[in-house]
Amino acid sequence: MYAVFETGGKQFRAEPGLRIRIPTLDVEAGESVTFDRVLLTGDGDSDVSVGRPVVEGASVTAEVVRHGRDDKIIVFKRKRRKGYRKKQGHRQGFTEIRIDDVAL
Repeated sequence: MYAVFETGGKQFRAEPGLRIRIPTLDVEAGESVTFDRVLLTGDGDSDVSVGRPVVEGASVTAEVVRHGRDDKIIVFKRKRRKGYRKKQGHRQGFTEIRIDDVAL
């Protein structure tokens, strides 16, 4: 059984037991989170339910494992023949969750 849910403007595929890194949530580690914005559900066979825009009554329950920050990426900007160069680094925050249940 799986579901596609939306959080933080991005979509993620969830299956029970799977660990996913999602955009930062304001929830403490060890607490439970429920995602109600489920866009698609399926049972692994040919039974797939697509929402318009969401599947009614479907939800994904997960436990927050930890919070962290991804690897640094370098943002480099320049303009030719102008002597303009700018170098920035960025580390995006994330919340790691473990999917407990996909309820249809």
